[in-house]
Amino acid sequence: MQFPQYRPRRLRRNENFRRLVRETQLSVNDFIYPLFVVTGKKVKKPIPSMPGIFQLSVDNIVGEAARAKELGIPGVILFGIPEKKDEMASQALIDDGIIQTAVREIKAKVPDILVITDVCICEYTSHGHCGIIENGEVANDTTLEVLSEMAISHARAGADMVAPSAMMDGQVGALRDGLDEAGFESVPIMGYSAKFASSFYGPFREAAESAPAFGDRKSYQMDPANCDEAIREITLDVQEGADIIMVKPALPYLDIIRRAKEEFDLPLAAYNVSGEFAMIKAASQLGWLDGERAMMEVLTAIKRAGADIIITYFAPEAAEVLRRG
Repeated sequence: MQFPQYRPRRLRRNENFRRLVRETQLSVNDFIYPLFVVTGKKVKKPIPSMPGIFQLSVDNIVGEAARAKELGIPGVILFGIPEKKDEMASQALIDDGIIQTAVREIKAKVPDILVITDVCICEYTSHGHCGIIENGEVANDTTLEVLSEMAISHARAGADMVAPSAMMDGQVGALRDGLDEAGFESVPIMGYSAKFASSFYGPFREAAESAPAFGDRKSYQMDPANCDEAIREITLDVQEGADIIMVKPALPYLDIIRRAKEEFDLPLAAYNVSGEFAMIKAASQLGWLDGERAMMEVLTAIKRAGADIIITYFAPEAAEVLRRG
């Protein structure tokens, strides 16, 4: 086909034509909404770098989960900020911990929404690293034991799915073994399979109060330059029993999302992270772009690249846009 016989603009003439031939269909069913849980009551603390996102106490988390359910969002993923932190992340494992309490309350009052829990100890450690420190280094295998116990405690509280994000070698296998031995073989695992050492996590670290007190996370999170290594990491998660695989962040790694979609026959999640969210919000507030259009364009691009699931702070706003049609 060539001009003038073929004129692509014929099918762009109006919105009905464009809807008819649209190749990528974004849906509220694609979204998971991240929430930050803190101790206390009636807490709704704004996160300055993430306009419209808050640290919420358990009572307010229940309300936000109910709002998400009313908008048709299938699930939320919880990140907990405990009252006390220590070197061993002890608050991550207790039955009445911040996440365990939030899970029970949401499942009791909003039973039809999926509750997913992040399994990582960076929010719970006094040093802010994702693993236990031994001799000045993050101890991989010691951390696996803590992550497994943490996942079991979340499942015991009623979590529908657990999501290990620490980027410890063998973390999915450790959680699968632990969950199965504890009688939670039906609880699925969403692996943070290819999680890069990204500059786009800055606002999250403010929200989760989880910035490392020393060093960085480059010894366990992936080098942003590597694609083949990402595929090897995802392969390991698949072999260890992941039910869903993930690429994080999303926008700078659309090529990784596309390749993962082509190479793996599992549901694929992508995390539209805090820095990606903050950039659009900041530019919108300054009048430099149309925030709503940019939001929908970005989410559509992530879906077009191959993501089946999009974890995004935009979930409620995007759901409202989609509801309007």
